[in-house]
Parts: sequence; C-alpha cells; structure tokens
Amino acid sequence: MTFGQRVRRARARAGLTRRQTGDLVGRSSDWVKYIENGQIGMPRLPMLLQLAHVLGVEDIAELTGEERITAATYTKAAHQDLPIIKRALTTYRLHTTTVEPESADVLAARVRQAWKLWHAKGDHRSRIIELLPDLLADTQYSARLLTGPDRRRALAAQAQTYHLAQLFLSFQPAPELVMLTGDRAMTAAQDADSPRAMAAAAWYMNHVYRDANEAAEARVDLAEQAAALLRPDEDPEDLARWGLLQLAVALSFARVARAGDAWRYWDKANDAAGRLGTSYAHPWLMFGQGIVDGYALTMHNDLAQPGKALEVAEALDLSTIPSATRRSYHLIETARAYGMQGEGVAAVSLLGKAFNESPETIQYNLHTRSVLPELVKSGPRMVREDARHLAVELGVHV
Repeated sequence: MTFGQRVRRARARAGLTRRQTGDLVGRSSDWVKYIENGQIGMPRLPMLLQLAHVLGVEDIAELTGEERITAATYTKAAHQDLPIIKRALTTYRLHTTTVEPESADVLAARVRQAWKLWHAKGDHRSRIIELLPDLLADTQYSARLLTGPDRRRALAAQAQTYHLAQLFLSFQPAPELVMLTGDRAMTAAQDADSPRAMAAAAWYMNHVYRDANEAAEARVDLAEQAAALLRPDEDPEDLARWGLLQLAVALSFARVARAGDAWRYWDKANDAAGRLGTSYAHPWLMFGQGIVDGYALTMHNDLAQPGKALEVAEALDLSTIPSATRRSYHLIETARAYGMQGEGVAAVSLLGKAFNESPETIQYNLHTRSVLPELVKSGPRMVREDARHLAVELGVHV
C-alpha cells in the first residue's frame, strides 16, 4: 500500500470524512484527497505526527509502511557558513573604543548593497555571508553611539540587517536563531520609532510565525497592527508596505484553509500593487504586481487548488520581479502545482529552471528536498535521471 492508501484506510477506520480530517489538521478536504491519491507526497514530520494523532494512529509506521523516512525529507540543509552567522549573532561589543561609529548614511548604503547581492542571480547566501557579520557589528555599534535622528536611522538599518540574517538562516536547522533575528529586528524597528521599519519587521515575523505553525490569529493581529501605523493614501513607500502586510494576512489565512478571508486580503494587496503601477517593485521588499500575482499561486497551492494555481502561473510574468531569489521561488511553487496534478515531467523541468535562476533558493527549499527522492524513484522515466542529477547538485540523499 502507498502512503496515501494507508491514510485513507486509517481515516475510514476513524470514521472521519476528508473535510473533518482536513479541519482537524488545518488543511482543506482537497488536501486530504490529494494526499490519499498520491498527488501530494508524505508531509513533513510535524504534519505527519499531527495527522497520525487525528486518525488515532499510535504507531506512525502504520502510515509510512515500508517507506523510509529520509533525512532529506525531514531535516533542513545547513549552509557551510552557518556557524559564522551564529557567532555574529552571539558576539557583543560591550566596550566603547576610539573608533568613530559609521554614519547613518554609510550604514544605509551598505545595507542597500547587501540587498542587491541577496536578490541577484547566483549563490546569494554565499555572497551575503561576506557582508553580514561586519554589518551586524557596525549597526549595533553606531546605534549605541549615535544620537537623535541619526541613531534612529542606524536602528532602522540594523533592523534590515537582521532581516537579511533571518533570510540567510531560513530553511536551515537553526529555528531558535530565526526567531531571534525576527525579534531583534522588531525591537530595533520599535526603538527607531519608525512605522515603516515596524511594517517590514512584521512582514518578516509573519514568515517566522508561519514556519513555526503559530496561530493564524496572532500573525494577522501583528500585521494589522503594523499596517495601522502607515499612511498608504499619502505616500507610495507606505502604500507598498501596507500592501505587503495585506499579503502577509492573505498567506496566513490560506495556510489554514480560510479561503474567503485569504482572497479578501489578497484583493487589498492587489489593489495596492495596482495603485503603485504595473512596473513598480519595492527595491528590497520587492512588493509589486509580480509578487502579488506570484503569491496567488502559493495560496492556491496551500488551498489544494493546483488547477487554479497553474492558471495563475500561465499568466505570471516573472520579468516584472527584479529578484532572482523570488523568481526561483515562484518557479518552485509552479513545480509544486504540477506535482499535485501528477505532471512530473513539467515539475522536474521547472525545478531545473529554478536551480538555474537561484541555486541556493532551491537548495534550501523544503518542498524541493521532499519531492526529489520520490521523483527519482517513481517519477516519469524520461525525467528520473534529470531529477537524480538535480538531487545530487542540491545534496539531497536519494
């Protein structure tokens, strides 16, 4: 029996419908259907344990059968320079030296350069590691010694530096550091007394909360509090961040299968992007029409609507997104939709395109790491070797 067949058997024995099962694990009935039909593979360990509990299964092997639960499926890849970021985040310069603190203007310029490196094609994590430790230390030092408006600007730069550190750490085996960077960014933003900085921090904290499976209500409340501080009708910069927070709420609701609420907030984000113009993209948050459309694809996937996701993908213009990391992510999400439809050839092809766009985006993507072993083993014969080659490139055990 396949994993999906075992789930169906356990669900029938428990006397649960697909909708009831989906409600109990925070997913849709379609998600359960795709699991049972084999169109979605075995979920990651936290969801697998939750599913076993709901179905009254005491021995998880009753669901997994003879399938080996591979480390590639349930563990995250670690970048070789992860220890450097760990040290940078836990090293403190407590003594003031004779060295003058860098000005807020210089710090802002260095942060802008770091964002450009993050969004450029190639290995963005490996590039950013050359800048982050010094940038973390220098923003902290300047924030201590500068005063007045300059100190607040240095704190805003510090918050952005923590965002970059969080992005570097994301999808790696360091959840406590991901939470730490999110919290420090929000603290720096609050100390800067900057609504814009707090809005950006709320966006990134929403990512932390979603990955930690925190309650959707908490994520929504944080985003709405931050959005209320902005003036979207008066300033394009505020409008972009306001729209980004509407998108954060939409993604949170989609994750817990509240489709109506999810699309209501997505409409608000879409309206904000339209007001900014089709060619607009925020220089480092990347909010714009391309991102809004791209995340609609993710929302359909989370709502187990791959057909609708592919309709979005058909019209998605990736050239409007000036970020290789974002383009790669949306290609992976398109591959996820094809995989849910059972179209392995298209899924492998798109994963290859995502790799060419941004190798380290796909290398640390949990969906990619979980589906590649299955594509190598039982995907369409014509692309199994391509899937194997990609798995070797990414260091995924098959």
